[in-house]
Amino acid sequence: MPFVSLDALAGRTFDAVLFDMDGTLIDSMSGALAAWRTWAQEHDVEPSVLAELGMGGRPAAQVIGQLLAAERVADALARIEHLEIEAAAEGIEVLPGTVEALESLPPERTAIVTSCTRSLLQARLAGSQLRHPREIVTFDDVEHGKPAPDPFVLGARRLGFDPARCLAVEDAPAGLASARAAGCTTLAVGDTHTPDELDADAHAPDLSHVRFDAGPGGITVSSV
Repeated sequence: MPFVSLDALAGRTFDAVLFDMDGTLIDSMSGALAAWRTWAQEHDVEPSVLAELGMGGRPAAQVIGQLLAAERVADALARIEHLEIEAAAEGIEVLPGTVEALESLPPERTAIVTSCTRSLLQARLAGSQLRHPREIVTFDDVEHGKPAPDPFVLGARRLGFDPARCLAVEDAPAGLASARAAGCTTLAVGDTHTPDELDADAHAPDLSHVRFDAGPGGITVSSV
């Protein structure tokens, strides 16, 4: 049986839902991993070192900044972005429940909050053919990326809501830490980490197990 725990959300209403993208709405993992393997080979970085850094949910700038001398970072960032954009053009898998979740929520109460750059986000959304929410926050929009609170604070602010009245949906420890620091309630999804590794208020394997209902009083969340 899949692990679903939404009890902490029962009876609550939220003003908006802030979604992470990769691992939450779409699966870009195979292409991204191939891109990073190529990048690592080109920059004489052992792939095992990338794994040890815990890349999930973290901006590429943070990862590369820990691996290379400062004068090499800008070119290295441009290279990984190019490789990942190329991978996105080959197609992105939309995760179960994503389309239904986005269609059930008003655009003015929905945002994507991602560690991607804007160019990479646009490539992945194009590859997925998902509709764009009204507001999108990327790594380019904030001074400090996940796990700092800045991305989710900005996502809520752009929608006109208090982060404490928002639900953040994430698949990675760094993203959940960011959302908690911003004051959001958190829902962990995905299978790249075990539930024990994801410190969140609620858990579900993917969005197909979650129902969002929007009404005059706000958004409620229940299990399917």
